[in-house]
Amino acid sequence: MDTPGLIAVGLAIAVGLVGIVVAALPGLILVWGAVLVWSLVEKTTLGWVVLTVATALLIFGQIGKYMVPGRRLREAGVPRRSLVIGGLLSIVGFFLIPVVGFIVGFVVGVYASERQRLGSHEQAWPSTRRALSAAGLSILIELAAGLLIAGSWLAAVLFA
Repeated sequence: MDTPGLIAVGLAIAVGLVGIVVAALPGLILVWGAVLVWSLVEKTTLGWVVLTVATALLIFGQIGKYMVPGRRLREAGVPRRSLVIGGLLSIVGFFLIPVVGFIVGFVVGVYASERQRLGSHEQAWPSTRRALSAAGLSILIELAAGLLIAGSWLAAVLFA
């Protein structure tokens, strides 16, 4: 691949990593897709190996971002209903408040559901904090997978 192509792939990876943190784009998919395009253009054994590694990291990242925080929330006693309401309000928040609306909607949704379920702020707020830390953990897991994919691609480009 020529230099402009490598720059385009690198920019797509960078945008995907930002999309993971900001939750504005399907960031991990974008990072993986950029590596896919690179490997399809390269058509080398190294390209296919990097794509295979990237695919495994994508799968583990996608599964891990739901499984690990979900297990912690179940252990903490936060019901699935509160998470669903938080998820729905995060979608609404995404469209109402650019950039941060996703997080704000999630927190408001979980808090409102827990407040209604438990009856007081003192009982609802700890559940909301647990849900928020689980959301942060989910982002970190996805970001780690994205960074490992990006690092694999960069190593292949620099050392091949």
